[in-house]
Amino acid sequence: MSLHEHIASIIAQTENSCIPFSEFMRLALYTPELGYYCRPQSPIGKEGDFVTAPEISPLFSHCLARQLQDILIHLNDGNILEFGAGLGTLACEILLYLEKQNALPQHYFILELSASLKEAQRLQLQQRCPHLLSRVIWLSELPTQFEGVVIANEVLDAMPVEIIRLYDTHYEQAFVTYNAPHFNWYYQKIEGLSLQEQARKIATTLPIEMLSNGYITEVNTYIRPWINSLTECIQTGVIFIIDYGFLSPQYYHPDRKEGTLMCHYQHQSHSNPLIQVGEQDITAHVDFSAVIEAATEAELKILGYAPQAYFLLSLGLLELASHAQDTVEQYQLAQQIKTLTLPSEMGELFKVLALAKGYETPLQGFKRLY
Repeated sequence: MSLHEHIASIIAQTENSCIPFSEFMRLALYTPELGYYCRPQSPIGKEGDFVTAPEISPLFSHCLARQLQDILIHLNDGNILEFGAGLGTLACEILLYLEKQNALPQHYFILELSASLKEAQRLQLQQRCPHLLSRVIWLSELPTQFEGVVIANEVLDAMPVEIIRLYDTHYEQAFVTYNAPHFNWYYQKIEGLSLQEQARKIATTLPIEMLSNGYITEVNTYIRPWINSLTECIQTGVIFIIDYGFLSPQYYHPDRKEGTLMCHYQHQSHSNPLIQVGEQDITAHVDFSAVIEAATEAELKILGYAPQAYFLLSLGLLELASHAQDTVEQYQLAQQIKTLTLPSEMGELFKVLALAKGYETPLQGFKRLY
């Protein structure tokens, strides 16, 4: 059975022949063996549909490794846990960098749900740092009593979201129906009290004229339980969330009246998640205000929040690039730095948020903010 048929059969079995968009997105991305992230083909890299910062330049990983080194020293040891490690590039670069600094973690945990990506990670580690492979442990669930650093690079944007449409008189939730051979949108009035309250909260921040024709946006209901589960598993440590997004005033803005949902297919972007099911990535920008609010409620400390460019430059990005061996490498690194830091590239849209439990030391990546 294809993923298309699988989702269609699930919709057919529901009472109202429709499922919330969040469930459609979850099935499209995470159905075992069929979902976009679980299929044999890798979504990342030149042959895939998108690239992430670790694939763009090792400088990204080395800057982050510098920050991790400081934290591990202050903890007098500890581990690293990476969510969804992609092709394993970030793990390789961090381990190799920390090895040179004599600052290797006890273990480098990778929480990965995709069997194909797990195999890609193992292969890269075996090829590039086989002597460090024994430190890497793959997990299918969060560890207990964790001490160290957690990395979530482009994780939250791939969490299933609810799509809502706000009017001045009422609020609607997006569902997906099926009329062979197409999936279709279906909106109905929000019934859940929690989502209704979040919709009301967003609507009150918008100009009334924006609501007359319907304002479409997303709500990530997974953020709070995800933060709470991390809080429970960490004894002492720091969480780095690196992703594209905004604080609420910029996220729920008149300029984004159609939402932020984006699909990526063969390095092209569009906004229709109901086509090419299982063959394209589906993402939504992160509402960092919601993350900070959930973290504060969980009694985590906010150690820093800044654009990616600020974070990397504070950690010596330009200094690391100055070690280039020749003019060709200098040019390549200069191009990589532009991609990582320019406002028109990743520099402003991508943000870095650091949360802590039982850790108070200021972080180098945010030093100009203190």
